[in-house]
Formats: sequence, structure tokens, C-alpha cells
Amino acid sequence: MTGATRAEYCVVACAEAWRDDGEVLASPMGLIPSLGARLARLTFAPELLLTDGEALLVRPDGTPEGWLPYRQHLELVTGGRRHVMMGASQLDRFGNQNISCIGDWERPARQLLGVRGAPVNTLNHPTSYWIPRHSRRVFVERVDVVCGVGYDRAAGARYHRIARVVSDLGVFDFATPDRSMRLVSLHPGVTAGQVREATGFELTVPDEVPASRAPTAEELRLIREVLDPAGARAREVAA
Repeated sequence: MTGATRAEYCVVACAEAWRDDGEVLASPMGLIPSLGARLARLTFAPELLLTDGEALLVRPDGTPEGWLPYRQHLELVTGGRRHVMMGASQLDRFGNQNISCIGDWERPARQLLGVRGAPVNTLNHPTSYWIPRHSRRVFVERVDVVCGVGYDRAAGARYHRIARVVSDLGVFDFATPDRSMRLVSLHPGVTAGQVREATGFELTVPDEVPASRAPTAEELRLIREVLDPAGARAREVAA
């Protein structure tokens, strides 16, 4: 196997979000998170449940392995037994997420998806985020609209947990005294200075920041030959 690409590091970093979760429903949104969830299921997280987004539980290849009626899906959602990886148009230091609109709520400059299920997701089960283009437009001091709930607004919600944020530059968590965002690891070729420059708030950066975990030879084989032989991941993260 040749050396791993940035996209493949991102797939592995997303997969790691589900490590040690046990038998929970993985709900990845987007290509790289979907590859990550399927990779986790094929390697270190065999208990992970995958869904087709409608009524079936599926194997990593998409073939059915069970039925998931909507009432049971809601039980998982509201009972802490689902871990979603969403995107974010804006994300702040405490993990508040915006996917609704940019600008003032009364007269937004740009209309987005809408709040959708983000409040229920973030307050009722673990949530992670995938940001394919790390920039100050996304990592902002204050989100224009709170959709996904961050640590400063969760008010002790029983199942609230933001497990990790993965971007094309690195991996982040909220393991700080005030539960603000911290840089955990850097993808190959990225420096802490570059991450700071691309972040619109003061990020906690340890003195020594390790490299993101490299894919194993078997993980690379699965990504390249089984999960994404057409190489669609490179269109989302080109480096």
C-alpha cells in the first residue's frame, strides 16, 4: 500500500469517533463520515449498527441485516443510543452548531437547511461533527443561530456529549476545564499555526500536538478496495 492521503486520514479520524461506543446506531452524514462509520464497523467496532436512513439496519456493503421501525428509531434517538456525525455551516468554541441561516434571523443573508433535528440530536445522544473545509467562516466566535447545542447551553442534559470534531486539518474535542474546543491532533502536513489562523476563536492548543492516527495497512485496503474503490473521498478532501 502506498502512503495514506489526507482524505484517508480523515476517514480514519471519523471512524475513531465511534470507538468504544458499543451497540449504538451510527448516523453519519456525508461521504467521509459514512466511510468512517463503515470502516469502524468492519474493524474495531463490530457491534455498531448502521442504517439505510429509512427502515432497515444494513451491513457495511448496504445489504439488509435487520428492521428498524420508526418508533424503535426514536427510542434510540431519545435514549442516548445513537451517535450522529453532522456537518456545520458554523461552529463555535463550545460546540454550538448552525445549519439554519447566515446573518440576522429576521433578514438572513443566506438561507441554509433549517434547524431540522439538530437540537434533539445534540441533547439526546452523542454528536460529532465533520468539517471538510476548515476556515474562519465555519469556526466562528459566535454562531448566528444555535441549531446543535453546545456545552455552554446544554444545562446538564443527560445524554449530551460532543465526542469530536474532525476537519480537513485535524481532530478536536472539548476536554478542557470550560468545555471549549481543543486541538487533539494534526493531519499530515498541517501545523498548529495553520489551524489557529483558520479558526475564528481562541483555540486551546497543547504545547505538543500529536499527529492524527495513520490508517493501518488493512484499513487502507478496506478504504481503497472495499468501501470507496472509485476514490470519491478525494473529491471531498483533495490533499
